Amino acid sequence: MPPTSLPVMESFYTLQGEGYHQGRAAYFIRLGGCDVGCFWCDVKESWDASIHPVKSVETIVSEASAFPGRLAVITGGEPLMHQLDALTLALQEAGFETNIETSGSSPFSGHWNWICLSPKKFKAPLPEIIPLAHELKVVVYNKHDFEWAETYAKQVSPQCKLYLQPEWDKAEEVTPMLIDYIKAHPQWELSLQVHKYIHVP
Repeated sequence: MPPTSLPVMESFYTLQGEGYHQGRAAYFIRLGGCDVGCFWCDVKESWDASIHPVKSVETIVSEASAFPGRLAVITGGEPLMHQLDALTLALQEAGFETNIETSGSSPFSGHWNWICLSPKKFKAPLPEIIPLAHELKVVVYNKHDFEWAETYAKQVSPQCKLYLQPEWDKAEEVTPMLIDYIKAHPQWELSLQVHKYIHVP
């Protein structure tokens, strides 16, 4: 039986700042709990699920419905640490598109209109999740990450959108490398964390 309540670190209405849906009004639901442990994570406070309030699916959907946008982005932490069937079905029944941002390192659940897979070296995605991705978004920290990104590009479906995104603290150094790489490998596109430039959550 899917859980009817989940630990929510924060939820907010903003613009999607990165990837395929960049620029769209979106309601973000950031769930607590992560066992991936990226050292450059900018929301380390999300890692411990036990410190975040538990909210019912009904409350989460009601709060989302107070805003006019109908794109819901489930993120974390690592959202797939939770069974997400009940939440996503309730959101879809309320008229929302459901998007997930995941490392793919936990078992798959939920009903999704869009799956953004952002694999991490710290805990690899499960092989069965990789072909489900609509979008592959690889965070680039150094030049070795390009070869690593290509290993996943070979495993996703042919329709999957491919994005390279500079790690925020290294963006000044890494972005020129990304530009050169994408010019040489045009199957990739550039994803920038635009929300950080325009100062929205």
